Amino acid sequence: MVILQSLRRLPTFVLCLTLTAGLAACSSGGFPTFGVSRTETNPFAPGVNQRKEAEDGVEVAHRLMLAGEYELAIRAFNRAALATGLSAEILSGLGSANLGLGRLGQAEKLLREAVEKDDTQPEVWNNLGVVLMERGKIAEANLTFRKAYAMDNGESDAIRDNLRLALAKSENPVNIPTQEDDYKLVRRGSGDYLIRPTP
Repeated sequence: MVILQSLRRLPTFVLCLTLTAGLAACSSGGFPTFGVSRTETNPFAPGVNQRKEAEDGVEVAHRLMLAGEYELAIRAFNRAALATGLSAEILSGLGSANLGLGRLGQAEKLLREAVEKDDTQPEVWNNLGVVLMERGKIAEANLTFRKAYAMDNGESDAIRDNLRLALAKSENPVNIPTQEDDYKLVRRGSGDYLIRPTP
């Protein structure tokens, strides 16, 4: 009885086996590549192009800052410092990233080091002023913003706005809404970004 049932299923099995073998013979093998020739097919990720120029580490760090990825920005700034040295721009970037993470003491220390290294950059003075405002050192922050504004000749809207907010807060701190305390950090060259510390 069992043999008889097996013989009845045999034609179906043979038919399936024949169809599978026929389809395999028609194809070039493997999964379909949708327009890519077999020689271009590679299941592995592409390797590193050693001939292509590497992206500037500081620029990568600034992009991470724009994206709000402060921890990754700190790593990128540290890698850039290993490659080029600890410049005022890198110290300022590290301070700004620490501010974004709510590490105000560390941010102030790094930004003061950046000012000591290069006191001619209005961007660094501005960012130090932002940290001082966040720490409640309003009088020193006002002086710092004034210095940044004077060095910049009033060309940066971000520095001007920060100075305006700091002056308004020092004159009447009770009436300034907290949502207006979005001070802008400035980086060398073009671009600025808001820092909203993480809770």
